[in-house]
Order: sequence, then C-alpha cells, then structure tokens
Amino acid sequence: MPPSIETLGTAALPRRGFLYGAAGALAPLLAGNAFAQSAQPNRIELPPTAASTEVIDKIPGPGDAPEQRVGFAIVGLGHLSLERLLPAFGRTQHCRPVALVSGERAKARKAAAQYGIDDDSVYDYAGFDRIAQNPKVQVVYVVLPNSMHADYTVRAARAGKHVLCEKPMATTSADCRRMIDACDSAGVKLMIAYRSQYEPMNRAVVDMVRKGRLGTLKEFISTNSQNMGDPGQWRLRSALSGGGAMPDVGVYCLNAARFMSGEEPTEVVAWMHSPPGDPRFAEVEETMRFMLRFPSGFQATCHTSYGAHKSQMLRLLGSDAWVEMDPAYAYEGLRLRSSRVVDGQERVEQPGIGEKDQFALEMDHMALCLRTNREPLTGGAEGLQDMRITEAIYESARADGKAVKLQAPAGPTRGPDPEAPQS
Repeated sequence: MPPSIETLGTAALPRRGFLYGAAGALAPLLAGNAFAQSAQPNRIELPPTAASTEVIDKIPGPGDAPEQRVGFAIVGLGHLSLERLLPAFGRTQHCRPVALVSGERAKARKAAAQYGIDDDSVYDYAGFDRIAQNPKVQVVYVVLPNSMHADYTVRAARAGKHVLCEKPMATTSADCRRMIDACDSAGVKLMIAYRSQYEPMNRAVVDMVRKGRLGTLKEFISTNSQNMGDPGQWRLRSALSGGGAMPDVGVYCLNAARFMSGEEPTEVVAWMHSPPGDPRFAEVEETMRFMLRFPSGFQATCHTSYGAHKSQMLRLLGSDAWVEMDPAYAYEGLRLRSSRVVDGQERVEQPGIGEKDQFALEMDHMALCLRTNREPLTGGAEGLQDMRITEAIYESARADGKAVKLQAPAGPTRGPDPEAPQS
C-alpha cells in the first residue's frame, strides 16, 4: 500500500492599445464565446443600488443543479485538498465532490460529512480501484506526492475515469508518457492542474502578447521562492518529490515563460545550490537558477528557492511596453501592472480585473471539456513538455551550467483556450 500523503508531514505550501482597464483586457476573451453568451434560464437579476459612477456588483451566474454536475473524486487529503480544493467546489458552476480517497479514514469521514459525500464513497489507497464501480465519479483529481501521480493516473484510467492531476505531472518524462498512453488507451481525458493558465490576469497577459501590445518580446524575469520548515515533509524527500524547489514552485516560472510567450525554448543553462549541513536539503536542492533561450531571441531568467522568504513575481519585457505580476503565483491577491509611453509620458496602469477562484476555474474547465468532448487547455502534452525541460535543467545544473539543447515538442502542447466563466 502506498504511503499516505497525510502521514508524511505535509506542510501548507503553495503549489504553488494596451490594457485600458478590466473591460479592455477581458473583452477580447469574452467576445464571441458561445458558452458565455448562451441562455441562462435560472439567472436572477436585481436592480442596481449604486450610481452609474460606481462598479456594479453582479450576482454570480447560475450553476448546474447538483444531479447535473460532474462528479469528482479527490485522491489525497492534505493541505491543498482540505484548504483549497474542497472549498472551491462551492464556487464552481459544473462540479461537485462525490468521493474521497485517503490513508486516514477518520479524517476522510469528517471531510465527507462536511461536503455531503456518502460514506460508501470514501476509499483507502488499497481499495482505490473499487472506484471503477462508482458511477457518480467521472473525474479523479490526483493530489498526492509527485512520485505517486503516474501510478494513480494509470489506475484511474483503467477504472474508466477521466483524470485531473496536480503539477508537476510526474517525476520523469517517462512516467508522463506512461500517463498519456494509459489515458489514450482507456479513451479518457487527462488534464494537468496548471491553475495559472485559467486565472483572468494571466489570460489578460496572454491576450496582450497575442495582440502585440508589448511589441517584440525580449525577456521574461521571474522568481518563486518560499522558506521551507519541517525537514521530514515529503517535498524534501527525493523519492517522493523528484526534486526540491524546481519541480514544486520553479515549474510555475518555467510554465509561465512558455504559455505567456507562446514559444518553446531551444536551450537551457542552470545552476543549483544547497547549503551544507542543512538537514532540509540532504536529498533535494534548495535553490535553482535557470535561463531559457527561445527561437525568436526571447529569453527567460528564472530563480526558485526553498530557502528564501516568500517571493512570487514575474515581469515580461517587450520593445514597446512591459507587464508584471507581483505576486504572480499566489492563490489570491494577485496584482497586475503594465507600463508604456503615452503622449510622451510613462503611463503605469493597474487594471481592475476581478479575482476568481483558480481551482474552481480549472475544475469547471475540466467539466466542460467532458461535456463538449474537447481537449483540455493543459493536457498531458503540456505537463510532459515541462518535465522534459525540467530534466534538461537538472542536467545542466549537475554540469555546473553547461548549455543543454532542447528538442521541439512533437506537436502542440496546449488545447483550445478555456471558456470564459459565466458572471
């Protein structure tokens, strides 16, 4: 029986024209979206109470009735599941939790009672495969230590269930391919939980790049760091995590450089460091710094650490303007700013883009992909590409910064853009 995520000392960690206001940034994302504009017969409208000079609050769009929602099984009840994922179901429009898988039955039963999950839909790891007989479960959301992602994805696929898997996708590119092959063979969908790619501010940056509002892209600069505590937690054990800061929080920088630019890197150089004598880093690296070179001449410089005070920022530099997010990779409280010269003066703007629950957005995207039989934006190919580059980063770092060439992916790594959320 595999080790329980709950018994491995898991810490609460993050998984961690220009813009002319929120309407200008998001209108291109919403325009022409058939789903967003479809009839909503259960929508409730109330007359506004504020003057026309004020922002008018909107009643959230109607969600599906419980029996119409896509049923999710959450595998692993650590901090992320209990603090973020399960509460996020209340902010989805198309999803509901219907099963839990945990190594601690008492805790799982408490969570099940809180979320209206039947006791016979609570499983331990040894009995996970019985989920195949549960018709309420359509999607298995794998929230386990990184080294367990592949096995549980394969088992879920064999059970005939679609899979949403936390990042990093796995600890090796070989396991990523095994996950993709298993889901393809079973005829189920595989999505990797890159929540940032569904978040409205990140989507606005992508839209700006596509419309050329930054000019020619020059450089991406980013850091994602946090100071780790308990040396015994699974993220600091190589066999479970597959590495230190790089696969856990550094992957955010790597993925953002790729999806914001729309390019794939051709070369990487990297350096890593662990302070001698620190028991936290006996098996994994504390810090990784890496640089990516892209075909257009665009470059990315990224830093990630498990030993520095929490810092989450990115800046994308173009010939005509820059855009930055600080914090960039947090669950909430994101801030977006942009700057360009207007009428001979530097203009820095902070658009008023409203926050959305990133976990709710990604789960709703998965649900809609099932209903419309479309491929997820962040499918298995996206996770595989990040893992291929991560392996090259470690190869370069072990060789003290030797440049490592990267092969282009076999095909597109992303599916169609996500649907605009109803509001």
